[in-house]
Amino acid sequence: MDQIGKSIRKLDGGNFEKRLEALMQEVLEDKRIQSFLTKQQGLTESQIERHLNDLFQYKKEWANCDDCPGLENCPNLMQGYQPELKMYRDDIQLSYQPCPLKRKADERKKQAAFIKSLYIPKEIVAVTFKDIDQDNASRVTAIKKAFQFAHATNPGETGQGLYITGSFGVGKTYLMGAVSNALAERQIESMIIYTPDFFRELKQGISDGSYQDKLETVKRVPVLILDDIGAETMSAWVRDDILGALLQYRMMEKLPTVFTSNYDLDDLEAHLTYTNRGGVENIEELKAKRIMERIRHLNEEVIMEGDNRRTFS
Repeated sequence: MDQIGKSIRKLDGGNFEKRLEALMQEVLEDKRIQSFLTKQQGLTESQIERHLNDLFQYKKEWANCDDCPGLENCPNLMQGYQPELKMYRDDIQLSYQPCPLKRKADERKKQAAFIKSLYIPKEIVAVTFKDIDQDNASRVTAIKKAFQFAHATNPGETGQGLYITGSFGVGKTYLMGAVSNALAERQIESMIIYTPDFFRELKQGISDGSYQDKLETVKRVPVLILDDIGAETMSAWVRDDILGALLQYRMMEKLPTVFTSNYDLDDLEAHLTYTNRGGVENIEELKAKRIMERIRHLNEEVIMEGDNRRTFS
């Protein structure tokens, strides 16, 4: 009766019994409590009195919910939970269920577990398709293709992906955030990687022994998004031992890979053709064509045009 006791002490005048009776009347006049009690047959007055504290708590916490201050500021005993009255073994029982805001927050956390990113700003992985402007025909087409991919792909059954190409700052990475979130809603794990930094980390991983584990993790992710491919300094090792091995494995396992790049497919082939070793430039057209054969076979090229949306201070 502690919660009721605190409220009784706040009431002015009268003895304890009268104040308790007044508080009980106030509780029983609550519309939600009235609705619950009228549905229960055979419920005695003594049972109601015995559970008066539960009824008081129920009324108080629903009042908090009716004037909800937001999930983070929820004053209820169990933050983010709403009280519920039930009958258990012919007696009143107070239980709690997550409120809509709590369920929505939990769902976001659950979805976030399906999205991994390396070297990508946090705000990118929060993007949805609703956040993306459709202000020109090519953007509309790119969004449509990305939306169709995110809602139709089935890793392990099809390895078909996309190759989104466009100039600097048009929103290619932003679009990939929306793809990842749509995949998460389907409980499909994805990973967005800023490709140049990932290649650099793999090179450093040779010395500390982490190279193979990192490469294996990326190889096996259900949907891999390689962002800004072509921005890296190309070497034969990156092209053949990392990118080639990565794409070969994913092709064999039918795991889709999505690319974004400032290069179109022809320009990317040229980029892969010229490698640098010890300051000496090498031209290896055949090896570049082998990589590009896999990319072209499994990825639809989609052009995304528009203004540079990045601002600099």
